[in-house]
This record gives sequence, C-alpha cells and structure tokens, in this order.
Amino acid sequence: MRTTMLLLMLILSIGAGPVTTGLARRGNSSSTSNDLAGTSWQLVKFQGSDGSTLVPDDRSKYTITFGTNGRATVRVDCNRGGGSWKYKGPNQIQFGAMSITRTKCGPNSLHDRIVREGAAVRDYLIKDGHLFLSLMEDGAAYELEPLARSRSPVRKR
Repeated sequence: MRTTMLLLMLILSIGAGPVTTGLARRGNSSSTSNDLAGTSWQLVKFQGSDGSTLVPDDRSKYTITFGTNGRATVRVDCNRGGGSWKYKGPNQIQFGAMSITRTKCGPNSLHDRIVREGAAVRDYLIKDGHLFLSLMEDGAAYELEPLARSRSPVRKR
C-alpha cells in the first residue's frame, strides 16, 4: 500500500515544483544538498497559518531520517514507512510516494494530519539547528529538532 505523506517528518511525501512562497524567501540562508543527507529529526510542533500550534504528545513518535542514498524513513505515531527524497535546489525538497503502515493510532494522534498535508511540503530551512518544512501555499510549517544521534547542520545568520 502506498500513502503520500510528509514527515517529514515527517516527514515527512511530497511533490515537486518551484517554491513561490514559504521559508526560502524569508531572507534566511539557503540550504544545500548535503544539509539533510544522513540526518534524523523529530517533530517539535506544527505551526498553522491561522496561528494555531499543535504539539505532539511524544516527539519521538514523529521522526524522519534522510538517508544518503536518497531514501527517507519515517515514523508517524504508530506507523512506519519509507520512500524517496531528493534535493531540488536551494531550500527545495521533493519526496516520492511513501509506503507506510496503516495502523489506527490513538486519540490526539497527528498521524492523519501529517499524512494528509505531507504532499504540500515544498521547501525547507535549517535555522538555529532546527529543520522547518513549509507547506506550499499557506505558510504553515513543521518544526523538527535533530535526534541526539544525528549530525545536525547549524546555520548561522
């Protein structure tokens, strides 16, 4: 079974296209292809374009690992999966279709939202050691922090 998602962590699945809005245009440093390869992240929060904030009950249940081989592995609450990812240019990312398990997660899970909105992620930014994945049109973003064992590129302003 195949499901598109973020993830990136989610995770993190994602179509391609030029970035016309979002993080890349906010005057921050551009990211490069080596920024994500070999890194692992966990969800800190989701900031909606309406000012709403969603925080996971357990950050370790929402993770993404960007492999150096163009593969990403994700955990979205009670489900796990993987698929391809590709650096598309400064601050741009593309995820291929992700295969993910389909276990029904408990109440207050962010699973359904992440899977539904993951296809809208188009750009990313690493700022102050955190990864921000921005949704295509509405300015909402996922904020992730590095997992302890991950190398995290830190961008200085």
